[in-house]
Amino acid sequence: MTGHGTKFGRKQEEAIAALLSHRSIEEAARAIDVAPKTLLRWQKEPEFDAAYREARRLAFRQSISRLQQAASAAVSTLLKVMVDPATPASTKVRAADSVLSHAAKAIEIEDIDVRVNRVGASCRTAERSRYIYETWVICPNYKEVPLSATDKTTRRYQR
Repeated sequence: MTGHGTKFGRKQEEAIAALLSHRSIEEAARAIDVAPKTLLRWQKEPEFDAAYREARRLAFRQSISRLQQAASAAVSTLLKVMVDPATPASTKVRAADSVLSHAAKAIEIEDIDVRVNRVGASCRTAERSRYIYETWVICPNYKEVPLSATDKTTRRYQR
């Protein structure tokens, strides 16, 4: 989950796995032998929260993939039911329809995720451009100052 050299501990990685696999915070805390209050406190930490959200996203993506794989079987079930007049298959049809519906929603979610990531990338590019403009462009009423005492060639402009 996290790389070498981060503040994120083994116990917190275990906590994320426990949160994903247990029904409640209390059960997850018991599974990794920490107090529920500790687990709640960790959930408020930005680094832990980000890692937990990423783990949940990955787990959800795996579920979406499984739904998409099941879509083919759902179509087969629908086709068998449609051609077999002797089978009372209202429950089967409902289940197959549900799988198809969820698979279609999963595709929509993936498309939205791609769009959101593109918007995020655009925002990051715009922020970098704004930073470069604000720190490197000479503006009226700004004076030139060195960025550091040792680097006389790199300059920033301040009021």
